[in-house]
Formats: sequence, structure tokens, C-alpha cells
Amino acid sequence: MATFEELFEAGIIIHGHRCPAMPVGIKAGLAAMEKLGVTPAKNKELFCIAEAGPTHAMHCFCDGVQFATGCTFGKGNIIKANYAKLAFTLIDVKTKKAVRVVLNPVFHKKALSSEFLKQRLSGVEPQDVPAEIANPMIENAISQPDDVLFKISEVFNTDFTLPKGTFEWVECQKCGEITFGCGVRVQDGKQVCLPCSGYEAAEVKR
Repeated sequence: MATFEELFEAGIIIHGHRCPAMPVGIKAGLAAMEKLGVTPAKNKELFCIAEAGPTHAMHCFCDGVQFATGCTFGKGNIIKANYAKLAFTLIDVKTKKAVRVVLNPVFHKKALSSEFLKQRLSGVEPQDVPAEIANPMIENAISQPDDVLFKISEVFNTDFTLPKGTFEWVECQKCGEITFGCGVRVQDGKQVCLPCSGYEAAEVKR
């Protein structure tokens, strides 16, 4: 299993910039796996329910969780609950054991009042925050012990069932694009994709 340092360096390449929240997310993912006694998912051995919302401060935390646990949107073993919290539940699909990790409110409040977040609030992009501000924040965050950074639940049982994937597909009878079965609707007797059905537009209007 990759070390924190290896994950952090690789994570910067994928994430795109240095910031405190992403490596803290890595530490959270590693802590959750240690508590469950599991290793990163190669496929769908683990499932993650991330509680982050559509967009908010410190959302980079979620990338760190993905890098550490192997629960990624590409593999389809992570979903967002949109609670707008920096928390997640990690599930061992085989044993149906789970653990929930949340950023410690005491640490979280300090981070939200930090100079890094003040820079972000003023409109400075994360990659443009001066290194003399960003680097000490990052070093301080990753040097903290897990009990300072997080509140980690005891392992608990869950009745989670892994959503079934599909290889079934159709060619949309309006736009001609290949669409997998879970995204197909029947409209006027034709099999069509969600955008062509108007379903997506209706959801956006709500």
C-alpha cells in the first residue's frame, strides 16, 4: 500500500494544486482503512459515501479521500450525499462493516479562520496563494495526529448492498449516442438518453 508521502505527491499531480484540505483527506482515508482493517479498493471492494455538497470551502478533502481509499467516481464506488460536510462513511462491501470519519470541528473551525482560507475568500485561486502562507498551513495540517484532525466512529454493521453495474446499452433514437441502460428513457415509443428525453432539463428547473 502506498505511503502518505507517495499519495500526497501523486495527489498533487491529479488534484492540480497544493492545499491543506487534500492531504488531510488522504489522512482521513488512511485512518478509515486502518480502523476497518482494509486496503485500498482495486475495484469495488470498498464503497464510500462522501457527505460533501456540490461546492463549498475545503471540498478538496474529497479528492484526498478518493486517492487514499481507491473509491473513485470512475470506478463507481463513491457517491456524494450533498450534506455539505467534510465527512464520509467507508464500507467494506464483503463484510458489511463500516466506519464514519468527520473532520474534527475544533480543527475545522481553526482551518476556516486560517490565512489560507482568508486568501481564498478574497478571490485568490488556491494555486496562487503565496507559498509562505500555503506551505506552513499544509505542514501543520499533515503533522497533526488523527485524534486532533478527525472524529472516527467505532466500526459498525450496515445493510449496504453494492449497486449493480450494467453492460447493457442502446443507441439513442434521437441523437444516436451510445447510452448505458441506467440512463435510458422511453419516450413516444423510442429509447432515448436523458438529455433527449428532457428529463435532465426538468430536474434542473426544480
